[in-house]
Amino acid sequence: RRDIPVQFLEGMFATLRRAGILQSQRGVKGGYSFARPPDQITVLDIVEALEGTLDTEAVGDDPVWSEAVEALREKLRGTTVAEVAERESRAAGATMYYI
Repeated sequence: RRDIPVQFLEGMFATLRRAGILQSQRGVKGGYSFARPPDQITVLDIVEALEGTLDTEAVGDDPVWSEAVEALREKLRGTTVAEVAERESRAAGATMYYI
């Protein structure tokens, strides 16, 4: 639906599986599903699993950048996968039950 190459998604899903965010099922009815309920997985969990820890040390001593990174962390920590799916569903006009 977003024209993302399958190979790229498979790599991301494998990383998320190793991080304990997704679980995989082999076989005819196989695929990926969340390892925990979507309302217990934050966007920060996913970003940090894929990109590494977002920390203020990377921006040095600049208080503006440190505050910006912390504000971003707070926003991502406060947003769950369930909320993102609900927003996408409303925007698309249909319920989305897959990843």
